[in-house]
Amino acid sequence: MARSAGVSIGYLSERTGLAVSAIRYYETQGLVEPWRNAGGQRRFERADLRRLSFVMIAQKFGFSLPEIQSFLKGLPGGRTPTKADWAQLSAQFREHLDARIATLERMRDNLDGCIGCGCLSLPNCKLYNPDDEAAQKGQGPRYLMGDAPDRSADDGNRASNDEN
Repeated sequence: MARSAGVSIGYLSERTGLAVSAIRYYETQGLVEPWRNAGGQRRFERADLRRLSFVMIAQKFGFSLPEIQSFLKGLPGGRTPTKADWAQLSAQFREHLDARIATLERMRDNLDGCIGCGCLSLPNCKLYNPDDEAAQKGQGPRYLMGDAPDRSADDGNRASNDEN
């Protein structure tokens, strides 16, 4: 099957709003795979418009380029992805997006407590994180990241100490 004439990098830049240099960078990251015509110019499939649009959207949601690349690897190579191909990618992306949304909601819902305690102020953190139990779960703000605190201490004591 003969390859289409494809579209130029300038056309992709104009349609997506991306700088030509950004499209070249995405090429080096394996997000799009142009070929060279007889004159040595990069040529892209029209379907790369969708790929680049997906990259832009996923980046706005905070996904890294390696994460985006792993999503795009699910699309077929050598042919234009079908509606079913994109639906499969969308379902996978949605799962990851839902997890991020849940994390953001937890952070939002607990923001007052974190700001109020001064993050790592000893008097309050001893109440919520005695003996630095959260460190056993890994690095970072473990409870905001979704880990549940161990409820070995008396919750009533913690609540009454909160008011002090």
